[in-house]
Amino acid sequence: MGAFVLSAGVARGSVLLSTPKLLAHVPRHRGKQKPSHVNPVLIRRYRDKAWRWQALTGTARTTHPLGPNTKASLRFWARTAGQAYLRAIHPPHRRAWLCIHRYEGSWRDSGDPYWGGLQMDRGFMAGYAPRYLLRRGLADRWSPFEQMWVAERAYRSGRGFHAWPSTARMCGLI
Repeated sequence: MGAFVLSAGVARGSVLLSTPKLLAHVPRHRGKQKPSHVNPVLIRRYRDKAWRWQALTGTARTTHPLGPNTKASLRFWARTAGQAYLRAIHPPHRRAWLCIHRYEGSWRDSGDPYWGGLQMDRGFMAGYAPRYLLRRGLADRWSPFEQMWVAERAYRSGRGFHAWPSTARMCGLI
């Protein structure tokens, strides 16, 4: 009799486990979902990187259209920083600046009266990069991209490549 009860119990349990459950599926309310928050330090870091690269290239600072400390905000600033970085590492006349650099000097050249790979004097640096001159020192302490973008500012102001007459001629730029 014990075996019968055990087998009947197992049979009954297997029937319960194998029968499809007829539960009604109730859809969740898909209205406004509560945004998940992220670490504001990460957002600030991406925003600062984006603004740094935008300042280097001379583009306006991007404003933030989204709510603070959300995943969407983090994605926005990460994408903006990436785009600004890609623009910064591709100056418009990069080949020309590299050719001029080839005949001028080392990117770290600290010899007076010209500094950096594009041989900028104090007046040139004060005119086209006063913020860098104040915060970072002379051009020999700037990155090659910073030096190229400062030279690009001079180019766009109307000077063209005439600030480097000999080397620009050697490169076929004037």
